[in-house]
Amino acid sequence: MRVRSVYLLAMLCLLITGRASADAVAQRIISLAPHATEMAFTAGMGDQVITVSAWPNYPPEVQQLEQVASWQGINLEWVLALKPDLVLAWREGNPQRPLEQLSAFGVPVVYLDPTSLDAIPTMLEQLGKYSAHPEVARQNAQNLRQQLADLKAHYAHAPKHQVFLQFGTHPLFTSGKQSLQNQVVALCGGVNVFDDSEVPWPQVSREQVLRRSPNVIITTGTADDAAATRDFWSPQLSVPVITVEEDWFNRSSPRLLLAAQHLCEQLAALPPSETTH
Repeated sequence: MRVRSVYLLAMLCLLITGRASADAVAQRIISLAPHATEMAFTAGMGDQVITVSAWPNYPPEVQQLEQVASWQGINLEWVLALKPDLVLAWREGNPQRPLEQLSAFGVPVVYLDPTSLDAIPTMLEQLGKYSAHPEVARQNAQNLRQQLADLKAHYAHAPKHQVFLQFGTHPLFTSGKQSLQNQVVALCGGVNVFDDSEVPWPQVSREQVLRRSPNVIITTGTADDAAATRDFWSPQLSVPVITVEEDWFNRSSPRLLLAAQHLCEQLAALPPSETTH
């Protein structure tokens, strides 16, 4: 009965309201991932976003919006009842079936899954086609490209650092070469000690990390998190620990360039004796 009610509601929505055609300005946007929400606002679509997913915190005004999705899934009936003319989704984080159902009901779904740093400004330009302020999307995309070009030029010959990217301790896992985080490290002159991993987010053991002898650890959080990380590895591994703002580093959003700027500066500030392997 629940599935039937979803279909009946969807058909009613289609009869009552038209859907945004390709490249049309969207009036009612639903974002199903925090990074997608950030990208929408950066593309000048803030006034068009009517509801979001769980964990919204940037920009601050999104915290006042209703939430229709979480790690448990998407409330499809609620999404359809809101009559969106555009849904922003994330293949890696959203369940595929309800997204396919939305598309079948005629709701345009745009996937925001950047696989490279260069793809982030490109996606902003793509969102600009649906934005009430496309000039904002174009300008911010141009700014991001310039920031990325400046970082590449400035750190092109930076000393190489043997880096362990640490995400959590129980379990202990890291990033392989396929992630955006690995690209940020490489941009700053770092060499990920697990860049040979065949999976993007491998779970590793303490012994595996020690065998690869990193001379820098990068993690997310605050100074307290850095201290906890040092305690975790003591006394077998005593190396500098660099922390990056979690939302900057973990989300595939324009703020990833802020993480890159911070990380590059921190790595460059390490004494030469601590950057040789």
